[in-house]
Amino acid sequence: MRACPRGPLLVRGADVVVDDEGKEHPVGRPVVALCACDRSARKPWCDGTHKSVRRDVP
Repeated sequence: MRACPRGPLLVRGADVVVDDEGKEHPVGRPVVALCACDRSARKPWCDGTHKSVRRDVP
């Protein structure tokens, strides 16, 4: 897993992603982007919302 600055978490080689509610989401790609800003409309997946969210973290 790799955190992109001001962006999503990139996960490689996962078969399943489990969200905060315990729901399993099958993964069909070698790399997936998970929401790190907690504002995606497609959680746990990143939908690019982080681009419009202001963060104080450099």
